[in-house]
Amino acid sequence: MDLLGILGILLGILTIILFIIKKFNVIVAAPIATIVLLLFNKLPILETVFGKENSYMTSLAGFIASNFPIFLLGSILAKYMDKSGATISIADKILSLVGNKNPYKALVALFIISAILTYGGINVFVVIFALIPMAKPIFKKLSLSWKLVTIPVFGGTSTFTMNMLPGATSLHNVVPSTALGTTLTAAPIIGMVTSVAAIIFILIFMKYSLKQSIKKKETFNLDDKVESSDDRPKGEPPSFIISLLPIVTLLAIILIFSSVENIIIVALIIAILISGILFRNQIEEHKEVLNQAANESLSSTITTGSTIAFGTMATSVAAFKAVFNLIQSIPGPAVLSLMVGTGLIGGITASAVGAIGISVVNFAPIYLQIGLDPETIHRAIAIG
Repeated sequence: MDLLGILGILLGILTIILFIIKKFNVIVAAPIATIVLLLFNKLPILETVFGKENSYMTSLAGFIASNFPIFLLGSILAKYMDKSGATISIADKILSLVGNKNPYKALVALFIISAILTYGGINVFVVIFALIPMAKPIFKKLSLSWKLVTIPVFGGTSTFTMNMLPGATSLHNVVPSTALGTTLTAAPIIGMVTSVAAIIFILIFMKYSLKQSIKKKETFNLDDKVESSDDRPKGEPPSFIISLLPIVTLLAIILIFSSVENIIIVALIIAILISGILFRNQIEEHKEVLNQAANESLSSTITTGSTIAFGTMATSVAAFKAVFNLIQSIPGPAVLSLMVGTGLIGGITASAVGAIGISVVNFAPIYLQIGLDPETIHRAIAIG
């Protein structure tokens, strides 16, 4: 067993975590962590980081090439919704329905909206770009700590609707289905039980976190690096119906034409054009909106890509095979080790889809041989 190589993987992960805690940008932290990883695995640094094939830079470039259009267009749409005051109108409507005396109901409302959208097949990035601007005025009006927003939004988009609920159309459910020849509703009992457990945990944790935040007297206060929504639109904000039209159009196009290639990009472009027309009375400078959105999207894309590039390098070293062996030796039911193993790989690679792809190729054949049925393997890998 290559203990030095395994130590390098662990130190690389620890390095990126410590740098982030010290508030270094991930764009800086990820390549440094990669170098630590490579040193302990005795690999050539320049070639592995900057090479033209199977390197850190090619992995980063691949992520940017695949995802930058969605990040850019999603950021532009979100900026139009924010600067026009459309998010304020939507927030006011939500608060009028759930009331402004019970912040927990507002968090639950965001949680339900995000869950419905992602289970309906909407890309997670698209949902986040749509919901975050909408959530800001709600949190501001209720004087809630902005750090709480991750619970309802990510709880709704990135947990049970992504890979637990039978029938989910996300890649996390499609990849094991394609590889194992199973359906998207594979192992429905496991999927339903884990979904209920996840929902209960999220709701309890959300209530606990809210109480702790209120107890500490935390209020709405965006990080200095995050732009606040204090800029008021020119004139009155658009009505609730007008404010909702770009988002409704976006979601409708994606759902109706889901089989069309690159439909997300087409839908985002149409939603942006509609926003530009509908919000023309509120937006003074369209150029300013586009420029700000472009700058923010570039940073987000490179930051996310840097993390995934590090994970790709971590799983490519020879020592990672030893990690596979350790995962398979986890005591308990086979399905448990399969879930835990996939989860650990996800933590290393910073990519859920990547972890599922690795597990399907490397773990599935082994667990099939020991008698685990394909549907159980499908759901275990997806949940992990």
